[in-house]
Amino acid sequence: MTEQTIYKGLAGVTVDTTAVSKVNPDTNSLLYRGYPVQDLAAKCSFEQVAYLLWNGELPDEKELQAFIDFERSHRKLHDNVKAAIDLLSTTCHPMDVARTAVSVIGANHPLAQDSSPEANLEKAMALLACFPAVVAYDQRRRHGQDIIEPREDLDYSANFLWMTFGEEAAPEVVEAFNVSMILYAEHSFNASTFTGRVITSTLADLHSAVTGAIGALKGPLHGGANEAVMHTFEEIGIRKDESLEEAAARSKAWMEDALAQKKKVMGFGHRVYKNGDSRVPTMKGALDAMIKHYDRPEMLGLYNGLETAMEEAKQIKPNLDYPAGPTYHLMGFDTEMFTPLFIAARITGWTAHIMEQVADNALIRPLSAYNGPEQREVPSA
Repeated sequence: MTEQTIYKGLAGVTVDTTAVSKVNPDTNSLLYRGYPVQDLAAKCSFEQVAYLLWNGELPDEKELQAFIDFERSHRKLHDNVKAAIDLLSTTCHPMDVARTAVSVIGANHPLAQDSSPEANLEKAMALLACFPAVVAYDQRRRHGQDIIEPREDLDYSANFLWMTFGEEAAPEVVEAFNVSMILYAEHSFNASTFTGRVITSTLADLHSAVTGAIGALKGPLHGGANEAVMHTFEEIGIRKDESLEEAAARSKAWMEDALAQKKKVMGFGHRVYKNGDSRVPTMKGALDAMIKHYDRPEMLGLYNGLETAMEEAKQIKPNLDYPAGPTYHLMGFDTEMFTPLFIAARITGWTAHIMEQVADNALIRPLSAYNGPEQREVPSA
């Protein structure tokens, strides 16, 4: 019998081509359709980046306005989606709510079974538009608060924050949130994106593929890491009256002890990046802006202490989830809502890949190497 090579986790296996994004190893940059993501975050709105991922090019003024008009007119949470959410316990994980809501949204869509390029693009845009209402309402209902209707006079990020907190966010908060959405929008063949493409390869509909991708994103080894980062901060203890230096000393000591006990600490390292996650400096800039805006130096101390201890002990750098977690915390989002925020952004990348898969489809059906018992007879009674 010929020995087979097994690539656990498909590590190092190239399974298809994509024009949506890539990590450029020469510059250690994540590229969306050829554009470095840090440049997009500095110069573009999330709406422009969504359009880019779906259409391959940044929109001109007329194209952007048409997309903005569509997005703003599809923001409302339909009554039957709200009713489905209300059936779920406020103690369930928000990712369960997100998964259920997308299924209901898909079942309601008049083009649910139409997988033409035009239909899939329309469904992707509509899902992007209404999903913030799912996240915002779910956080509010867990605090006994009523739903807040969307506003068409606000851009995507400002409206998201409005629906969640019931007040207009400061411009610097809106900008930090916009940056986070852009950075989370796409990341090649990660676990959830590949899940979505596998489902799409069976010719299942777009919402089925997104629902499956949400399931993959729930795991702490993927999207759930930003929640885990905040749980680490909370375990160490967030003390608002503490100085930066005091917080840094406590968190550094915590990390050194955790590493000595061989605990897995989330928010550090990445399979794709060998010289550090290229998205981190931009997201760290957004975190710094929020620390300044809310006057919370102890959060920077906690951040610095953990980062320093990990670098000294393991030479492992943070990934995007590390600065994103405390950024969302400072904005006022509940920790369990962080991964649904990831979904809100990644809907763009997932659906771009879904449409790419449909355009040149082949059923994804890998082989396995059997290592169980050889053929044998069932014992007689």
